[in-house]
Amino acid sequence: MSNKRLYTIDDLIDKASTYITADKLPLIRDCYKFGEEHHLGQFRESGEPYIYHPLATAVILTTVYADAETICAGLLHDVIEDTGVTKEELEENFGEEIANLVYGVTKISKIHFSTENEALIEYYKKIIVGMSEDVRVIIIKLADRLHNMRTLWAKSEEKQKKIASETLEILAPIAHHLGIHKIKSELEDLCLRYLKPDVFYDIADKLNNTKMERDKVVNDMLLSVSKLLNDNGIKHEIKGRSKSIYSIYKKLEKGRKFSDIYDLLAIRILVDTIPECYSIIGMIHAKYKPIPKRFKDYIAMPKTNGYQSLHTTVFGIDGYLFEIQIRTHDMDEIAENGVASHWAYKEHKDLTKGNANSTEAKLQFFKSIIDLNEDRMSSEEFVNSVKDEILNNNIYVFTPKGDIFELPKGSTPIDFAYFVHSGVGNTMTGAIVNDSIVPLDYELQDNDIVKIITNKNSQGPSKEWLNIAKSTRAKNKIRAFFSKSEKENYIERGKNDLEKELRKKKIAFNDFFTDENMKILIKEAKIIDLDDLYLNIGNNKFSSTYVINLLFKKEEDLEDIKFKEVPKHTEGDVIVAGIDKVKVNLANCCNPVPGDEIVGYITRGNGISVHRKCCHNLEFLDNRMVNVEWNDEKTTNKFITSIFVYCNESKNENALLDIMKKAQSMNISFESFRTNRKGDITIYDLDIYVRDLEHLNTYIRDLENLSYIEKVVRIIR
Repeated sequence: MSNKRLYTIDDLIDKASTYITADKLPLIRDCYKFGEEHHLGQFRESGEPYIYHPLATAVILTTVYADAETICAGLLHDVIEDTGVTKEELEENFGEEIANLVYGVTKISKIHFSTENEALIEYYKKIIVGMSEDVRVIIIKLADRLHNMRTLWAKSEEKQKKIASETLEILAPIAHHLGIHKIKSELEDLCLRYLKPDVFYDIADKLNNTKMERDKVVNDMLLSVSKLLNDNGIKHEIKGRSKSIYSIYKKLEKGRKFSDIYDLLAIRILVDTIPECYSIIGMIHAKYKPIPKRFKDYIAMPKTNGYQSLHTTVFGIDGYLFEIQIRTHDMDEIAENGVASHWAYKEHKDLTKGNANSTEAKLQFFKSIIDLNEDRMSSEEFVNSVKDEILNNNIYVFTPKGDIFELPKGSTPIDFAYFVHSGVGNTMTGAIVNDSIVPLDYELQDNDIVKIITNKNSQGPSKEWLNIAKSTRAKNKIRAFFSKSEKENYIERGKNDLEKELRKKKIAFNDFFTDENMKILIKEAKIIDLDDLYLNIGNNKFSSTYVINLLFKKEEDLEDIKFKEVPKHTEGDVIVAGIDKVKVNLANCCNPVPGDEIVGYITRGNGISVHRKCCHNLEFLDNRMVNVEWNDEKTTNKFITSIFVYCNESKNENALLDIMKKAQSMNISFESFRTNRKGDITIYDLDIYVRDLEHLNTYIRDLENLSYIEKVVRIIR
């Protein structure tokens, strides 16, 4: 058990009183008493009375200047989950704002931030989007997790690694995006301690072994720089800055030697104004030789989490390399406390327009999440996008006007265009990066200046862009464009088909398209409006004949039309239980072949659609299912199906030719093929004709026996 002195409520009040107005302090004390009463008799695995955990959480919140309501919620954050207190009770005692914050933390605490269990993905998505609505909820969660990490020694080794992995993968990056450096840095170090203890203690030992030498060199440099600034009349605060063990580990992981890590020796200079920051950088570069390409101006170009500072690396005292950070006192507060520092201003009723804008910038991370949520994607895609494209290392690029955009690493001008606006992406014809025309698959780098060339008469994006774009957002917007375009084509096709059929049956348009008839069609065909009717005809969900007969034929005639038109290419291949001569279509999403387990779905006006039982599209269909089976006596037809062939072409440049020869030798023909590339792997999307499942499986096995074929997968679209 830790020997560290436990906090008391008086400690919390003392810390909170440094920035919270006196009239709010009694409320904090009342919340503590309420929590203490309801957690009475509960103990943590570390042996401490349970109330110490929410108290420690609240103390951590004061270090990032969280507001009074957030501190109160920190004190109460476990009472709903662990004591049976209701949200309504909290609201009655402490008000709606605190009750909502506690309830928000409770929702997060009910699940782990892991996507290993698919059942949790939808909940995870809701939690992330929910966090975006009040960022204080996640700040409480971060403080809660930090104290749990400090006492993680009380858990089993298995739980230690699981919790540390979850923290490092999700929560530490969120702390980074909120700009809360002090929490992010401690979380990372603690995670490394439990995930890779040998590495952690090896770095710690090396730091300790060189501490005396480093302290002397840093102190000499501090005195030298401070004298330089005093001689030039600049009021300042200067201090040495320690490098976190985790940040050193990340540099070592990239192949750097311990002795070569520049910013093991580091100092930070704090001043009152921005002009003083730039004056100091000039003075330092005049006295100490700077390292080329190590100067960063995050004041003129702040990070998306609001971080501002000047960074440079110079040859300092005795030739040692020093990283020097120069910033104002306000910038330092934002760098350490991030978005949470906003509420310190709020407490003092001094939220200037500048502070408000800074806070708005720091919330861009959450705006990105909300934007992703508004894109039409599956829950799994959403979660992966948050992890891969928002929480991971990103790049920062600029418009010619200096606006900054944060993009996933590996992004192209296509991604940039769609991040600016979908209209820009859809009309893009080219891109200029750093005053040079670049191809659309150019990989953008940090600090690139990107100009998108557009043409309002453009025909829109190319489907090939789906293989070039990196971000899920860009890909979804491209797909949305084609989905809308295809929808318009279906509507036009459906309109023409219906009007053609009406003319054939000598039915006047005015007689058919009456208000009364539209009401019947909306009810019977379950459509929304006339365009929806055309859409369903155009995509073959309904036939024009079926729609017309909804209005002009008796019900028994309607059933006759639905089930007696038998196309020659499917006649007899599938037997439908209890029905003779029925129109049967093999679903083109899953492309069943003889030997597959199948089920029939009764469509509106287009007979029976036959799907494989494993087809995911069945989830979205209602319960109008019928039993179907393959006609074993009918074996002359061939059936189309789709496969992905993953091929390493670096091992064989003639892979496609071999794939086609193998098919020809087995009497398998091709309907179409498309090519996608991911790194070294080429993916062939093949539509092929086979006799049955055994024929298909034999072909797949033969392909997988080829040394350069990674895998072959049958797909459902």
